[in-house]
Amino acid sequence: MLSEQSTPVIRATLPVVGAAIGEITELFYAKLFDDRSELLRDLFNRGNQANGEQKKALAGSIAAFAGMLLEHPGTRPDAMLARIANKHASLGVTSDQYKLVHQHLFAAIGDVLGDAVTEEVAAAWDEVYWLMAHALIALEAGLYRDAGAAEGEVWRTMEIVERRQETPDAVSFTLRRTDGGPAGSFRPGQYVSVQVELPDGARQIRQYSLSCAPGSPQWRITVKRVRGGGVAPEGEVSSWLHEHARAGEVLTVSAPFGDLVLPEGDGPLLLASAGIGSTPMLAVLDHLAAEGTARAVTVVHADRTPSDHAHRDELRRLVPELPGAALHLWYEEPGDQAPEASAGRVDVAALELPEGVTAYLCGPLPFLRAVRGDLLRRGVPAQSIHYEVFGPDLWLGQE
Repeated sequence: MLSEQSTPVIRATLPVVGAAIGEITELFYAKLFDDRSELLRDLFNRGNQANGEQKKALAGSIAAFAGMLLEHPGTRPDAMLARIANKHASLGVTSDQYKLVHQHLFAAIGDVLGDAVTEEVAAAWDEVYWLMAHALIALEAGLYRDAGAAEGEVWRTMEIVERRQETPDAVSFTLRRTDGGPAGSFRPGQYVSVQVELPDGARQIRQYSLSCAPGSPQWRITVKRVRGGGVAPEGEVSSWLHEHARAGEVLTVSAPFGDLVLPEGDGPLLLASAGIGSTPMLAVLDHLAAEGTARAVTVVHADRTPSDHAHRDELRRLVPELPGAALHLWYEEPGDQAPEASAGRVDVAALELPEGVTAYLCGPLPFLRAVRGDLLRRGVPAQSIHYEVFGPDLWLGQE
């Protein structure tokens, strides 16, 4: 909870800080990487730094957190914090790194806003930062504890036992632990981080959903190759995995994390995905099928064409195994391969959704915004709509 003395200061200065947050974050990252170049090389996504997406994500999270402290002074934005904490844990972020971020962030704020940063203003924003940081540190400590890992020690080596070309741009990898132990448990919908050493010596990290049921002795991830275009660079890790990862290759993989997980109970579900966002949904469906559930499950998937739909046959096999499930497919170009599919983009208005449905969305940001907005307009409560952004989270919680 924000203190009484800081609340009016944050309320008065949030528009000013918000207007300058892009410039502040740009300078912050410059200062941070000048001081600790290894963070750009081995922790931060260089592609997202190059195209500016990571800067937008940081700016969005800080502004959203400050705004929520003002709008809901007695609560904490747990959905946003849980998402960030899981991402941090999957990267092995440690509590001492928050001090480093604080140092360079507040130096950037002072440089950009100059004399406007009085002692009172600096103290108020310092309070906001540490409220957010301490909440994240506590959440991440719990995640490390649940994973049976010391702070930041989330990595293990796993061997590729099978590589399968799912589509021209998507490859799945089946992994087993190199020490011979079981791959480990996870909750349906979670992801792992994969760290690879690139030709320039950088050890870049990316997250990939586990696309198999929990309890399997091996894990499976599916990697879509990120193609460059315009200001967007070629995906460094996905390209390396597509070009070099073969059976017998050893990868460095994190423990599973992620908060977009299957809820307990027997309430109705909507599982809506687009593109490679189908992968966590496969884990959920595989788990439900293994349990023999009778839950009502509406499964929606959108893709460009049937041939671009990774694990299409598997999805079409899993859904009929659930007596209460129905599958709805949309392809921008269905062609002759999918006569049962609808043409164009997902139309939530065309779906029959049961009362009390809980929605899980996964895919690119435009898809998430469109489907989430449609569900809200249909009267699905915001707290019943959960999502996973494949890419930096620019914060969808405006509605």
